Amino acid sequence: MGSDFELLEAWRKGDRKAGDELFVRHFDSLYRFFARKVGGEVEDLVQKTFLACVEGQDSFRQQSSFRTYLFAIARNLLYRYWRTRSRSGEVDFTVKSLQDLGPTPSIAVKAKQEQRLLLEGLRRIPVDLQIALELHYWEGMSGPDIAIVLDIPEGTVRSRLRRAREVLEQKLAEVAESPEQLRATTCNLDRWAESLKDLLKE
Repeated sequence: MGSDFELLEAWRKGDRKAGDELFVRHFDSLYRFFARKVGGEVEDLVQKTFLACVEGQDSFRQQSSFRTYLFAIARNLLYRYWRTRSRSGEVDFTVKSLQDLGPTPSIAVKAKQEQRLLLEGLRRIPVDLQIALELHYWEGMSGPDIAIVLDIPEGTVRSRLRRAREVLEQKLAEVAESPEQLRATTCNLDRWAESLKDLLKE
């Protein structure tokens, strides 16, 4: 069916089937990105992300993967979403968490205790750190790609991820119901983080 960028070019020229194929390829990842961050407007923001790709492709020189381009747009739309809901119109996403910004969407009933704890912990760390962890664990992005999405120097990605894990573990300790639950989650953090991928597609 062609590469992502070939599909994007065809879609821009009016080929709706190419657009549909691109949508199918990346819907799950984008849905997961917005899930539990924006309440009931997840699918609307997914669609806006794809449309922004079509409208803005001339400004992108294909120096990274299409998926990186897609997530960079998604991040910008997410931040715009929350800024429009802020009284001042300004939000420092290196400081503010989703817990600070708004109500918590419900957690899937079938989520395991460790998954619930991890989701709650992620909502309590600064949004920039949360996104860094999600791109690393759920999307398997490399350091250079994470740097592009977060708009930070490539050399700071490793320290950003390390800091994100440290803050997450602090928040997990605050909300864990027991020392045993905390230990079960933090000792297998990579596994529990990976397990959330499928949960957040639903």
